[in-house]
Amino acid sequence: MAVLCRPAVAVPEHVVTLDETLELASRIHADHPHLPLVLRLIEHTGVCERHIIRPMAETLEHPGFETRNRLYEEHAKKRVPDVIRQALANAELETEDIDLIVYVSCTGFMMPSMTAWLINAMDFKPVTRQLPIAQMGCAAGGAAINRAHDFCMAYPDKNALIVACEFCSLCYQPTDVGIGQLLSDGLFGDGIAAAVIKGGETGSGIRLERNGSHLVPGTEDWISYAIKATGFHFQLDKRVPGTMEQLAPVLRELMEGHGWDASGLDFYIVHAGGPRLLDDLVKFLDVPPEVFRHSKATLTEYGNIASALVLDALDRLFEEGSMKHSARGIIAGFGPGITAEMTIGTWQENGHR
Repeated sequence: MAVLCRPAVAVPEHVVTLDETLELASRIHADHPHLPLVLRLIEHTGVCERHIIRPMAETLEHPGFETRNRLYEEHAKKRVPDVIRQALANAELETEDIDLIVYVSCTGFMMPSMTAWLINAMDFKPVTRQLPIAQMGCAAGGAAINRAHDFCMAYPDKNALIVACEFCSLCYQPTDVGIGQLLSDGLFGDGIAAAVIKGGETGSGIRLERNGSHLVPGTEDWISYAIKATGFHFQLDKRVPGTMEQLAPVLRELMEGHGWDASGLDFYIVHAGGPRLLDDLVKFLDVPPEVFRHSKATLTEYGNIASALVLDALDRLFEEGSMKHSARGIIAGFGPGITAEMTIGTWQENGHR
């Protein structure tokens, strides 16, 4: 087994409210033929505030893809280390105790990856394995947990660090007026999260027991990037809101394979991108809406912070302090593909098995 410890999360200092977003959209896109629809869609996201790495006036400018990617690298190097230090403290470990770093992001590109910079800058062991994941979008938070879990199952005496760094504001495209892009302008926020997965069965956190992946056939263009000279252009198909009907049975199957009832768990940590998808899971899994309170709280307070969202929702579960030893639950992230990355586990108090 392996134990997922409490995550550490940080969001930037610049705040954008829903009212400010609606005002900006109304002013900048006053002549857009579908402006009323766009404003309605943004309001229905449930996002009240988002945090971004630069002031709004700078965010609205487009200095070019090269400059934006440089900003990504600068802010990642500035902001990620403190989050990692807190995640290590939560796990009561030091950098020398880490054997694998999984770094996920879909909002900037570096080669060598941030993993190489982190190993040098934070004195991780030179033999630390590196696993950067750059193309799974919002599903990458779940994928990071699963790949780290797999590693710890293969090497039970090893520990893994997962890091999610998303600066979605750097993907704002002022000349792109597609409805999906405009909706994303009011949905996505910036955030960083990190967590340690300990090999073995000691420590407090979630004892990971089984994981799985699933790709819905024929949906690879439903959530995607168009890569242009100006950078990453978010594309969202109108069929995405219906995907939970196809993915809920996959969640059920994973849990039934473990002898669990998908409708009777103690916690549900899910990144589904928006409240409509979470509401659909309520129906298809036959659970009360309250079970997704942590996922909805992240969306409300931070917006969709992509791969970091599932870790922030998980941190809120730790903060709530309501779980008893042996409580059972699921962690899942959905993203481009359409891909589901799922893991199930049991709450564990320190010193218990």
